[in-house]
Amino acid sequence: MNAAMAIDGGALALGGGLLALVRPALDLVEPGGVLALLATSRTVREDLPAWCRVEHHAYLGCEALPDGRDRHLIGRGALSVPRGAREQPGAPTPMPERADPSSGFAPRGARVEPGGPVYPFSLNERDRVAPPEVAQLYQQAVAAQWDATRDIPWDRVGELEPALERAVGQVMTFLAENELSALYVPSRFLPRIHPAYLEVAQFLATQLADEARHIDVFLRRARVRGVPGISSATTSRSLHSLLMLEDFAEATFLLSVLGEGTFLDLLRFIERHAPDEATAEIMRRARVDEARHVHFGVVHVRHAMSIDPTLQARLEAAVRRRAATMHGVGGVPAPLQDALTILAAGGTAPAAVARGHEAVRQLLDDMHAGRMKRLEHAGFSAEGAQRLSDLHTPNFM
Repeated sequence: MNAAMAIDGGALALGGGLLALVRPALDLVEPGGVLALLATSRTVREDLPAWCRVEHHAYLGCEALPDGRDRHLIGRGALSVPRGAREQPGAPTPMPERADPSSGFAPRGARVEPGGPVYPFSLNERDRVAPPEVAQLYQQAVAAQWDATRDIPWDRVGELEPALERAVGQVMTFLAENELSALYVPSRFLPRIHPAYLEVAQFLATQLADEARHIDVFLRRARVRGVPGISSATTSRSLHSLLMLEDFAEATFLLSVLGEGTFLDLLRFIERHAPDEATAEIMRRARVDEARHVHFGVVHVRHAMSIDPTLQARLEAAVRRRAATMHGVGGVPAPLQDALTILAAGGTAPAAVARGHEAVRQLLDDMHAGRMKRLEHAGFSAEGAQRLSDLHTPNFM
């Protein structure tokens, strides 16, 4: 019988290392193909047929050769690990359109042995999880990581008048509280993403690292010469509504496109009016990170809406449901509004406070314009963007 390939096992016994040659060789043979094994150990005559039965391969017989060796023939069984697609070394395996939950944590491109459990992944469709740009965004995120201790000039935090220091503490408290939601919300979806879309999970992991670092620096800045401020009920109601989301697209839209998108304008505002170099640098670095999160959200929503014609209506409905939870809330939480006014004023002089008040009013206009632009970039019409921006929570996030 002709064999697809042959290996020389020498005097190795089956339990003495021979299987380390046989198993990889069989793996190179197509299902139903034949492997020839040359061996001098007579124990192989008895051991190899038994092993083939256990492993569901076909033992096809033994032929004694004139040189004293045995030629054993093994037919590769149908229950062995599937061959899968042949790939070029170094070439990335493309994401599948739909992933099989039974592949578990097998890396994309690995061949999966049958018989494993079915994993509880629920995000198994490429176009609902992975925008085409996600691998590039992940690489950018890895390259952009920074250190909260080394990269912030903490020694540049000077003495501020008490009212201004309290304002800084309040603003930092608000930022940290909202970043805690930005840490927890994506983490709920991470274990639902099939590993076939690893780049999405990797990007979300960098996002979680970013948010953890932001929380650290915001609270550290609040405590340098002061204490944290007030957590308002408005903020709590807004963030609770984010945590209750069960749909990945809705959560990405509300958190990253609307919430973190609005935060970009807030961080830019604080950076502009920062009372010291450390605060300005914190805002600058956090803003760069958040811009990456927002970009992921925009391209994810845009791609998903291009695939699913019903998604836009669902996202609008999600915004309306969230707005309903904020019914009766008249505007920006008072502790935050006052703190931003004092921060923009640089103190408590009445003339400066008037300028700070106007600066905060302008910030709200800038936030609205920014939301409109991002929503249109994500695929909404100008009219739809106007409606959704008007409905967005007064808590900003």
